[in-house]
Amino acid sequence: MTHPAATAPSAPPPPEAVGPLIRSLSVLRELAAGGGRRSVGDLVRGTGLARSTVDRVLSTLARLGYVRTEGRDAVLAPRLLELGNAYLAASELPDRLGPLADRLADELDESVSLAVPDGDGVRFVHQATRRRAMSLAFRIGDLLPAERGAPGALFADGWEEADWQRWRARRAADPTDAGFPAVPPRRAEDTSEAGFTARVAAARTAGWSLDDQLIEPGLVAVAMPVLDAAGRPVCALSVVSHTSRLSADALPDAVLPRLRETVAAMEDALRAPRAATPSVAVPDPSHATWMRASKQELGPEFVESMARGLITLTAFGTGRAALPLTAVAEATGLARATARRALITLEHLGYLTADGTFFRLTPKVLELGFAHLSGLTLPDIAQPHLASLVERVHDSASMAVLSGDDIQYVARVPTVRIMSVNITLGTRFPAYATSMGRVLLAGLPPAERSARLARTRPEPLTRHTVTDPEQLLALLEEVRSAGHSLVDEELEEGLRSLAVPVHDRTGRVVAAVNVSTHAARCTPDEAREALLPALRTAAAEIEADLSAAGRYARIPVR
Repeated sequence: MTHPAATAPSAPPPPEAVGPLIRSLSVLRELAAGGGRRSVGDLVRGTGLARSTVDRVLSTLARLGYVRTEGRDAVLAPRLLELGNAYLAASELPDRLGPLADRLADELDESVSLAVPDGDGVRFVHQATRRRAMSLAFRIGDLLPAERGAPGALFADGWEEADWQRWRARRAADPTDAGFPAVPPRRAEDTSEAGFTARVAAARTAGWSLDDQLIEPGLVAVAMPVLDAAGRPVCALSVVSHTSRLSADALPDAVLPRLRETVAAMEDALRAPRAATPSVAVPDPSHATWMRASKQELGPEFVESMARGLITLTAFGTGRAALPLTAVAEATGLARATARRALITLEHLGYLTADGTFFRLTPKVLELGFAHLSGLTLPDIAQPHLASLVERVHDSASMAVLSGDDIQYVARVPTVRIMSVNITLGTRFPAYATSMGRVLLAGLPPAERSARLARTRPEPLTRHTVTDPEQLLALLEEVRSAGHSLVDEELEEGLRSLAVPVHDRTGRVVAAVNVSTHAARCTPDEAREALLPALRTAAAEIEADLSAAGRYARIPVR
């Protein structure tokens, strides 16, 4: 069950609405509600659409990179995060306020969140969490009922009677909060209307709000509003703890002084002049690719009106929070009439608001799978691309990261051969003797690279292993220059591997991907010619997904 405020509105769509766009968003919402994966049959039942319609929607979404298919299942792909990233960039809240929230979390050694109002709910836009046995598990994009936390009482203070009526209707329709998968079932005694209105009044008087285990037993929080220049709450800053550390009575005294200081700094940051940015977005090259393609090239299953409607959301971003129709059309490369119909549709569905001639994204855009996708790890992101690589080259493919002076395998897709390389996840090898290790070492700053080799005592693992430190340094410089590493029988006799780096959105090497094969199958030069293009393609695909996933979320490397 999805949150009523997150579903399509009950009012009939306007005559200009784009039907295929409405249908595609219903499929994306259903996929998000299913944790990012649904069988096609479940999508048909969940959306009420015909099977042929769902097939065309999925085919179009797959072409855009927003969904992939695995057997009979459709799976949300990290590229879909570009829609939520557009909202977060346009709001500027994570960019301007996120570093201040992170600093507060470090100073207090507690989890800190930024949340915005979304209908009668509260949606997270930034998280700075502490790693503990009992710690905050919410993700960017997660939606909570307004009455189930500290920020909701702050936002509800500005509600009109119509807002309260919608809130009551939602609670009556969903008495256990089943439509909010991020929270446990509601406990009526803690979230009654009288209790919520009392907390709203208390927050109005105090200027801050307390959550005494409203979400789940043991979890406590204090929140304060962050106001814009007109005195309106833009977001709420929360400090979250556990009763094993601080009781609800003790938490305000412990955190309010620093919380107030941080809120004041955030309000100053919001009022600071914005850096000069282009008023119009540069069209995404991937969009331009399909927009230039002929109908025959796209295939009969590709629904162009659906694709055009979805990319309208990407016109918004940093410095482009409010755009007129003309700017949206220019940013996306769409005809003005096409952009207008898409904007009208998105406004009807609640993903946009219109203020005179200007349109703005709403936090509802984050319901399109952002919470699930922002929680992916680097191995999660890499796995489907490794599988595609194995299909192309018919040899096993792996990903590894540096762990001390070793590499550690974090993702792997084996191939089926009579003779194959058997390695399990978590396996460690000396970095100096492996192709992935050399790629990772070559990606380090020169001083760190030299320091690592200086403290390493290379041992000959085979008769081919390079152990001389000066020779290894020279090899690493060659790897850095060439952008790949080929290691021939240095780790094990008969084993040859070829690796390339994987960079994050800042250009830092965070992992390596390789293909391992038996040396007897071909010469080293033949291996490069056969494998390197496919390896580089796989790495580029991983990097594109990692860039989208890592813009506003921290992506664990293992």
